[in-house]
Amino acid sequence: MPHCASKGAGRRGVHYLRRGLVMSEKSNEACWYVVHTYSGYENKVKDTLEKSIKSSNMQDYIFDVRVPVEEVSEIRKGKRVKSTRKVFPGYVIVNMIKTNESWYVVRNTRGVTGFVGPDGQPVALTPSEVEMMLNPQSVGTACDLAIGESVKIVSGSYANFKGTVVEIDQMLGKVLVNVQMFANRTGEVWFNMEDVRKDEDEE
Repeated sequence: MPHCASKGAGRRGVHYLRRGLVMSEKSNEACWYVVHTYSGYENKVKDTLEKSIKSSNMQDYIFDVRVPVEEVSEIRKGKRVKSTRKVFPGYVIVNMIKTNESWYVVRNTRGVTGFVGPDGQPVALTPSEVEMMLNPQSVGTACDLAIGESVKIVSGSYANFKGTVVEIDQMLGKVLVNVQMFANRTGEVWFNMEDVRKDEDEE
């Protein structure tokens, strides 16, 4: 969807003042705007806003509500699984024609804390920003390990050896482990994430 698309607007030339925000209704372009929400309420805000759009008959002004997500590959207990996660926690994006009515409907949705922009005034996203938010690039592989955590190697030539996580490379899906070897010697070795699990004996 383009950054801003011309749509047929309703009343024009009307200015609206609310808490120092001056807004003109003469624009008839639908643009994408970022809305800040309470963390963890993104999907709830989306659902509530979509219902408000219908009940307020604002379908001709507010066209789409998105919670940007991406698909990631995670390592859980040594197994690779695919899941989705929010790209920008605490934010949703809304495609709408900016009028006093559309601003009011969005701003007064339960869980919304305001628009992203100077003094809470909605600022349209640029085409590149829209592309980044709607089509995020994968950041690699996520895992349930943490630096400094005790782990156990579960496959390969180091199977059953234990060690401590030194570094995590999510882009490559690898973990650097300081492995406890023979005669109290240690050595740092890179492993695939699926070959490493939390050491349950240490929990």
